[in-house]
Amino acid sequence: MAKSSLTKFTVPTGGEDTQGLLMPKLKFRFRAEFIDFGVTKATTELTKQLQSFTRPQITFDPIEVPVYNSKAYFAGRPTWSAVNCTLRDDATGGVSKLVGEQIQKQFDFMEQASAASGIDYKFRVHIEMLDGGNGAIEPNVLERWELYGCFVTDVNYNDVDYGSNDPMTITMSIRYDNAIQTAGGGLNADNTVATPIGSTITG
Repeated sequence: MAKSSLTKFTVPTGGEDTQGLLMPKLKFRFRAEFIDFGVTKATTELTKQLQSFTRPQITFDPIEVPVYNSKAYFAGRPTWSAVNCTLRDDATGGVSKLVGEQIQKQFDFMEQASAASGIDYKFRVHIEMLDGGNGAIEPNVLERWELYGCFVTDVNYNDVDYGSNDPMTITMSIRYDNAIQTAGGGLNADNTVATPIGSTITG
């Protein structure tokens, strides 16, 4: 009786489904991988020193169409909002070096010259929500976001403070061209993108 009562910890739906309250995804169980960021090939320090990362946000510009006695609205072009991430600035300088490499790729401050095209400096970011596994037990990926055509629009090295015990941080805003959300691992065995969430498979 006590065990069956656990199925009551949710909102009644009126159907036959007696599933209890599902385990939520937890904000602190995530990781982000930066691909082609900066010049140094290894970017694992960014993954290890990451403190926070905002998930993508999309907005569809409404198209207003006046009709006889009213107005109708349709979805226009989508716009992906910039994401923000906060990194701990480690004592070895590894994180600040990588961030410096990326902004130097986007614009050569010594020569006052910009990159010739987006392919010269754009990178990718993979954000994965995890189930908490670690060590010998690899975590399961609950959700995956793949951000394409990324570049840094804002870098803030933040302040120093004699009266604080907080670690130094670097905050970045990242603009991107497109984002794809997938369930689970995100990539198929042949490295192609898995079926996006919300898609319908036919055939």
